[in-house]
Amino acid sequence: MTTIEQRPWTDPHGVYLREKQREEVLTRYGGEDTEPGVHPSADDVAVFLIAFDDAGTPLGCGALRQLDDTSAEVKRMFVEPQARGTGVATAILRALENAAVHRGWTTLKLETGTGQPDAVRFYEREGYVAIPAYGDYVGSETSLCYERVLSSGVPADAR
Repeated sequence: MTTIEQRPWTDPHGVYLREKQREEVLTRYGGEDTEPGVHPSADDVAVFLIAFDDAGTPLGCGALRQLDDTSAEVKRMFVEPQARGTGVATAILRALENAAVHRGWTTLKLETGTGQPDAVRFYEREGYVAIPAYGDYVGSETSLCYERVLSSGVPADAR
């Protein structure tokens, strides 16, 4: 069973998971940090979630950064390789969507990259649709942007 908890950005488990995510992205892009713009931080992340197994081992994480009054951006989605394909990523994403709806945000956007075809498949399977690059991603050759309009502002767990 997976438990998802909201934690501070500075939580040690979150720091560990984000470092693992960074290492994976650097490997996929030849050691180059390809993320344009300001990296998320404790100052601009409104929601940070961590998934744990029954033993308390951190399995994955995800965050939301508010973009405007009605939308937020999914940031730092990551699941440990051994937990992929088990539903952890979907559980984190649904929890982020619910958190967004509870804050009155009706649209989630995200950026992934050309070197992450597994992430592209995941987001498309979860109902995210490709959109033109937005914000700092405009002009980025490796950025692929997506969004999902959240169903009538009703949390997924209440549908």
